[in-house]
Amino acid sequence: TGAFPLGPDEPWLEPLTAVTYLATITERINVGTSVLVIPYRNPIFTAKALATADYLSGGRVILGAGVGWWREEFAALGVPFEDRAPRTVEYLKIMKEIWTKPRVAFEGRFARIAEAGGVRPHPARQPHIPIWIGGHSEAALRRVVEVGDGWHPLGLRPPVSLYPPEMAARVRRLRDVAAAAGRDPATITISFKAPLKFQEAVAAGRAPLSGSPREIVEDLQAYVAAGVQHFVLDFSVPTLPEMRDVLERFAVDVRPQAGGAP
Repeated sequence: TGAFPLGPDEPWLEPLTAVTYLATITERINVGTSVLVIPYRNPIFTAKALATADYLSGGRVILGAGVGWWREEFAALGVPFEDRAPRTVEYLKIMKEIWTKPRVAFEGRFARIAEAGGVRPHPARQPHIPIWIGGHSEAALRRVVEVGDGWHPLGLRPPVSLYPPEMAARVRRLRDVAAAAGRDPATITISFKAPLKFQEAVAAGRAPLSGSPREIVEDLQAYVAAGVQHFVLDFSVPTLPEMRDVLERFAVDVRPQAGGAP
């Protein structure tokens, strides 16, 4: 429960439509959701939409997946809030079946699929579209191990900080959970989504990824040392010209010095 995260006049694009659009106007970058609330949608239609986008992009789609948090939105859609976690796991299992098998039959707690032909085309990326699980709780780490290909927490925003030492501890915990479940921790991609802001003069107590280019480079390197393999950075500027300026500054002043952090 909480306030709507954007103002009333801000554009709030439908994510699967936006991903498909971006997939068809780009050639090299990965595109994806960060994160899609899985319980909101029929898993068959979600799997079909994402498979289409991945097919059109030549295999560049990543599914960032989450259980959701806004109780009022669940109520508006008629989806029980209390079931969101097990429903997410079940829906993701269905989606992987649809993406990888010629015929699908599924009997679950929340969905039943009589044996039927699978979705065509399958995703271009094999064996299927990568699933990066959002969240930072113990339950989220268990979901990563059970149905995810990666872990994609959001940090540096209230109420979640995930400064490098905390991130390192959570990565260690994730690897322990994976090992206990018999899964090789090396098969799990570690991603991190966070805001980045250039500031020339920052008061004491500076948050990571906020400051001069040199400080931001050091922060990125600290997160890499903590186990992060991919970054999804939010530059939080209001206009396209400002976004272009910030991206150019990042490309020139930060990325070449960041030691290849993706």
